[in-house]
Amino acid sequence: MDKIIDYTPEQLRQIQLCGLEMMIEVDRICWKNNIKYSMAGGTLIGAARHKGFIPWDDDVDVMFTPIEYEKFCEACKTDLDESRFFFQDYRTDKEYRWSYGKLRRLGTEYIKAGYENAKFRTGVCIDVFDYEYLPDGKIKRMLYRAEMFLVRKMQYSQVGRTRDKKAINRFMYSLLYKIPKAAVFKYREHITSLYVPNESSRIYNIMLPPKRKECDNGFPREWFEEFTELEFEGMLFPALKEYDKFLSVRYGDYMKLPPVEMRKGVMEASKLELLDLNLEDLQEIYRKGRQA
Repeated sequence: MDKIIDYTPEQLRQIQLCGLEMMIEVDRICWKNNIKYSMAGGTLIGAARHKGFIPWDDDVDVMFTPIEYEKFCEACKTDLDESRFFFQDYRTDKEYRWSYGKLRRLGTEYIKAGYENAKFRTGVCIDVFDYEYLPDGKIKRMLYRAEMFLVRKMQYSQVGRTRDKKAINRFMYSLLYKIPKAAVFKYREHITSLYVPNESSRIYNIMLPPKRKECDNGFPREWFEEFTELEFEGMLFPALKEYDKFLSVRYGDYMKLPPVEMRKGVMEASKLELLDLNLEDLQEIYRKGRQA
């Protein structure tokens, strides 16, 4: 694994602005096509607690329900500014094996430490999460979670076969990596159709599950059906109307600052190349997108 870059405050701000530029593009596409989405993760906490980025945060997250996610994927085919961005999922990048998508900024470079041998396209990105429905019923939910755990391992095998610290795990990941990507996603779709009817009452990030026990049974579906807007870096972006309830279940007392030693981002880059962006220009792009 290559050395992790200890980036400067100036680099951190440029990473934030690059992520903000991509969220503005997501917002523009969704605004144009009447697609519902919400800020997620630390981005949503930042909006609620700081009206912008958490000072040490270095990534951006947005989330969709399954139907809205597919609408967004379709809209990207015609409305995405391909001179600046690339929407990455398993259908647009033959080497990308994760279920959720990423929007990447062209003209940048970002390689996560430990992922140097991965073959998928790189660059500074934001996560575009597809929150999925959980099946109702204890047994079905248990089986569904177990099978999706296997799917996650098959998807992670691209990296785990070289990155995992244990030789036995690297061997197992090497075996899982031999399963064709198309077969992995066909299996995933089969599981979803088998266990999750349209009337499921709970919703969950099954491909990147929260570690808190309070999240084990997901979140009420109705939380993902009504939206408000919160200020973020001088602009307004969509948020779940029940964002306070969502964040409280997801993180606990999210308004309380974490200990100083935990105030760090998640991007551990071994290679990083950025653009020179400024907030005022991005705010103008946002305004034009909302006026279109």
